[in-house]
Amino acid sequence: MHINKNKFNDIFSTYMGLPKEVYILFLGKMINCIGAFVYPLLSLIITQKVGMSIKDAGLILTLTAIPQGLCIILGGKLVDSIGRKKVIIFFQSFAAVFFIVCGFIKPSTTLIFFIILASCFSSLAQPAYDSMVGDITTRENRKASFSLIYMGLNLGFAIGPFIGGLLFESYLPLVFIGDAITTLISIGLIALFIKETHPKLINSNSNSSESDYENQVSSLENEETGSVFKVFLKRPILIYYALLMLTFQFAYAQWGFAIPLQLGQIFGSGNGARYFGILASCNGLIVILLTPIITSLTKKYKTLSIIASGGILYAIAFGSCSFISELSLFFIVILIITIGEIAISTNSGTFIANLTPASHRGRVNAFLPLIYGTGNAIGPSIMGSMIDSIGMNKAWIIVAIIVGTGAIFMYSLNSIKVQA
Repeated sequence: MHINKNKFNDIFSTYMGLPKEVYILFLGKMINCIGAFVYPLLSLIITQKVGMSIKDAGLILTLTAIPQGLCIILGGKLVDSIGRKKVIIFFQSFAAVFFIVCGFIKPSTTLIFFIILASCFSSLAQPAYDSMVGDITTRENRKASFSLIYMGLNLGFAIGPFIGGLLFESYLPLVFIGDAITTLISIGLIALFIKETHPKLINSNSNSSESDYENQVSSLENEETGSVFKVFLKRPILIYYALLMLTFQFAYAQWGFAIPLQLGQIFGSGNGARYFGILASCNGLIVILLTPIITSLTKKYKTLSIIASGGILYAIAFGSCSFISELSLFFIVILIITIGEIAISTNSGTFIANLTPASHRGRVNAFLPLIYGTGNAIGPSIMGSMIDSIGMNKAWIIVAIIVGTGAIFMYSLNSIKVQA
């Protein structure tokens, strides 16, 4: 028992001694995601409440990505010019206000317009969060910090969609108002307990005793002048990383697209949907249980090696879908996928932050996700075409080859030397 207790303490000691701001962000993310009612239900709101067709709903969701992408780029620039905290408070507050407005609008195209408007304001704030984490952490505690915040996000999502589902049928206005309230609580925590982390402020107070991490910026994180494209030219590994991560995102998109289709083919549409819901719950539970363990076990390994290992796990899991038909085997597949997801998600932000000048964090955290997020955007349409032309089983093999190849090249990035 003594040994087991020591192992338990070692696992959770990873999260001890982090900057207090990280714990605030963890709590804020968890609260915000507990109230994340709208986006998981958006397709159902459009089809069942507004009354649009599935095709039109898909078109709206796809087209919404265009203004959101532009807002992310603009947000990245604003994050670097006016500060992380200001961007989060200002734009997330507007998003919350528009969600409150949605609570008083009957289901209609007007409601959809205000939802899209709220999502655009939320997108403007998106680059600020990872930029803030990059500012308040060092290379030594950055991986644990991103891991803790990732776990908070998943703790929230384990609860939020369930509550939203209960409210959806008879209390739709509360879906929007509840989302807005948790957003405002999250903003309040940041406003009250986190000082502006803009790097110019940090550098100008380098003699402050506020916290040691402010004075521990590596040469690769030193401020630079010029555009974000100059940063990418000096650090092309960031672009290589994003392009390879695109293959990971392409594969992961099939977790929400092709796996439900396959379950429907094997078990029937009703049972398929029910089984997918159970698998999704298992995914969230595994994330919560294994994130501290995996973070502790991998803390001494290179970030890119861990991310590449996650890609290999994706290849094994999705490749296995080409020949399985038993429900029990799908649970094993989800376990493998989720371990890969944890390995990738808890290290991706760390890798980017370690190579990004503090002066450009907002823009880098805007551009790179746009590149690799393309994999998630095109994944369903390409997979759908492959399923139609060559069948589900062969399509899974191609997915495995794509992400497996991406993982091998991801590991090879370890050999690239980056100069400040």
